Amino acid sequence: MSKPAKFGMWRVFVPVIIGLCVVAWLFKGEFNPDVWSMIHFDTRVVLCIVLAWIFMAGRDFGLTWRFRALTDRRLTWWQAVRVNFMCEFTSAITPSAVGGSSLGMVFMHHEGIDLGRATTLMLTTLFLDELFFVVACPIVVAVIPYDMLFGFGGSSFVIGLKLVFWIVYAAIFLWTLVLFTGILVWPYGMKRCLVWIFKFRPLRRWQSAVMALGDNMVATSKDLRTRSVRWWFDAFAATALTWSSRYLVVNALFWGFVPGADQLVVFGRQFVVWVVLMVSPTPGGSGVSEWLFTEYYGDLLHNTSIALVIALFWRIITYYVYLVVGVFLAPSMFRAPKKSTVNKENNKNNNDIK
Repeated sequence: MSKPAKFGMWRVFVPVIIGLCVVAWLFKGEFNPDVWSMIHFDTRVVLCIVLAWIFMAGRDFGLTWRFRALTDRRLTWWQAVRVNFMCEFTSAITPSAVGGSSLGMVFMHHEGIDLGRATTLMLTTLFLDELFFVVACPIVVAVIPYDMLFGFGGSSFVIGLKLVFWIVYAAIFLWTLVLFTGILVWPYGMKRCLVWIFKFRPLRRWQSAVMALGDNMVATSKDLRTRSVRWWFDAFAATALTWSSRYLVVNALFWGFVPGADQLVVFGRQFVVWVVLMVSPTPGGSGVSEWLFTEYYGDLLHNTSIALVIALFWRIITYYVYLVVGVFLAPSMFRAPKKSTVNKENNKNNNDIK
């Protein structure tokens, strides 16, 4: 039996230090102290900051709802909340390309879900998230004028941003196609194709991981093919609520600090931001997020100092709060699950089979 993963506080301090260093660097080079005289924390600004927190709570509700739906309500609301916060915590302390899903199965197993089923469920959540991006991004590009979505005309920043965005989107599209084929259309065939591709010498080192992925696809396919339309509706609605609420946090902050900004453009640019952040090499996108936000939204503000203030509130609400909550939850969640809890879930699954 493998030992439970150990939790090191350095994993929390590294992203915090990176993020704060970049913020300090940006403030030193771009921030004008006189901007504080331009900001009045009146009733409207305070209410909009509160609204941003409400939108973030809506995002957490969406993820909690999804965990409950995917597990057929076998997780209580509190258990689903803990799994959600721990997934966000691990996302905050690992590179964005890794994300919190890599340990999500461990957290669900800790709450009593069989490890094999938890792996299946995390593959399902991955598919739902990627599907949302694949479907929503073309709609955003079609609704918002292209030059307004990216802004800045033909600057080198915009050229690089567009290039990264479309490369990452293409990768997401292909990955979603693989998942769709592997878990809904042709699981055994996709498994054989992947195993064959990774037999070639340059790719052979990842062959065992690909074989495990193929097995998980087959198991997930058996589970998802029996699901009702209502189940799919709940799962995708929760996914859409989750991501939309996350994006609306920035809208709320703009309503407070820059009420004249085009809210549709503000919302649409969040799709671009989060797609680009998927390839961030830093833990939780630390540093990259703050810099990208101030650069990307700069043309809507005409004042870089205001952009830094909004970026700081944005990161506190959507990032640093999960580091704080995760620090308190992690010690208990990284312990081995109680045998009685897991056995109870296994017995329940066996009874379902009978």
